Formats: sequence, structure tokens, C-alpha cells
Amino acid sequence: MKERYAYPTIFNYADDGISVSFPDLPGCFSCGQNDEDARRMARDALSGHLLCMLKDGDMIPEPTPVDRVVVRANERAVLIETL
Repeated sequence: MKERYAYPTIFNYADDGISVSFPDLPGCFSCGQNDEDARRMARDALSGHLLCMLKDGDMIPEPTPVDRVVVRANERAVLIETL
């Protein structure tokens, strides 16, 4: 098992907060009230999702380069790394 993983994350900004999704990891979502909170919650979601995948024996996908992630006007691509 690798010590660290880093995946591109999409921050979707709305009036009620920031929705977080991982294009390479279907089903991995989170949210936050501001950028700092969204980053913290994204890191937790990523770590937990990958841990479950490893325990289940699932293949861990290669991350898409963050500069290749397509985002909309209210979105931003952010690289999130596990601790």
C-alpha cells in the first residue's frame, strides 16, 4: 500500500456551500462551508474511500492529472492528498 495518494477533486461552489466530488472515484463525495472546510472534508472522504477500496481488494485507479479535469464556471479543480 502506498503511503500517500493524491487525486483531482472538483469543488462546486453554490450559495449553501461547496460540494466535493472525485472524478476518478465514483461514489466519493463530501462538502464544506468554505475552502478550508471543503479541503479537510475532501481529505477525510478520500482517505476513507481508498481504505474501503483496499480492504475490499478493489483496484485503485490512477489519478487523472488535475490540469485535464474539465470544470464548469462555478467549479474549480483541486488536488487533494491523503495524509
